Amino acid sequence: MQRLAMDLRVLSRELALYLEHQVRVGFFGSGVGLSLILGFSVAYACYYLSSIAKKPQLVTGGESFSRFLQDHCPVVTETYYPTVWCWESRGQTLLRPFITAKPLVQYRKCVVFNNRGVAGENLLTPRTYCCANTEDLETVIQHVHSLYPLAPFLAAGVSMGGMLLLNYLGKIGSKTPLMAAATFSVGWNTFACSESLEKPLNWLLFNYYLTTCLQSSVKKHQHMFVKQIDMDQVMKAKSIREFDKRFTSVMFGYRTIDDYYMDASPNRRLKSVGIPVLCLNAVDDVFSPSHAIPIETAKQNPNVALVLTSYGGHIGFLEGIWPRQCTYMDRVFKQFVQAMVEHGHELSDM
Repeated sequence: MQRLAMDLRVLSRELALYLEHQVRVGFFGSGVGLSLILGFSVAYACYYLSSIAKKPQLVTGGESFSRFLQDHCPVVTETYYPTVWCWESRGQTLLRPFITAKPLVQYRKCVVFNNRGVAGENLLTPRTYCCANTEDLETVIQHVHSLYPLAPFLAAGVSMGGMLLLNYLGKIGSKTPLMAAATFSVGWNTFACSESLEKPLNWLLFNYYLTTCLQSSVKKHQHMFVKQIDMDQVMKAKSIREFDKRFTSVMFGYRTIDDYYMDASPNRRLKSVGIPVLCLNAVDDVFSPSHAIPIETAKQNPNVALVLTSYGGHIGFLEGIWPRQCTYMDRVFKQFVQAMVEHGHELSDM
């Protein structure tokens, strides 16, 4: 017992001296602190490289398109490295507009597409837009083609714009003057998109804010809609689904909100797309849940290629330690457009 008591006193004295030294030197200046920092950094690096940084999944319906992309658009087979400090879906989605630089772009030819009835800040007719109605887009594409019939003609759509573009391509098939198209962060199934955005955290971060933006966009023109729409009920909407039920579906003559959402879902028309289309989606996109991405349908159409990253959020795709410059999405767009313009003739027999 005496020996044990003496050992405990010695141990207590050594521990007291150690703690005194730690306080004086500081935790981060000590060997233990440095070891913990280094250990954590190594552990995180191993986790990041093994579980976060992955090659995209390339899904195509034909070997020709797959080979074309691998030869001329290598970014679709490169490992995507999400920004190391913010790779989570919602974080990328929220921070991308504030982080990425906005480079000055010099346009040689620019087409401004306003949906029917819109002139600057004024609405001239009681008509807005929806994902399923492609009449205005088709008119613009035909008009531009008539002005420059020999020019290479491609289109790109992001989020809702991508839904509109895919619905147009699915309706018109191979008769479009477009030689190719690209879409990014498309919501493939409108029902699944709405359900995901109505989960509590997603509603708080995205759904409610977007709903207020939609309400604001129609409120200043509400005098144009009063004969068709109950604007008081529209202004009480608390979600995108409620807004679409009370405004969009009524505006475009749908019997129910389900009829509108069925017609607006691009997955139903993907099998009818008749030109090469590259579609980039992140599996963790809360606006477009992974289970709703039409992988099996894409495999049945030789004109379609899906590029699916494990991370990226909604229009995020941030890369690197300080993702200030171009994103993975930017690189995919640039390489694909260049490949189609310079080597698109290789796909003529597809």
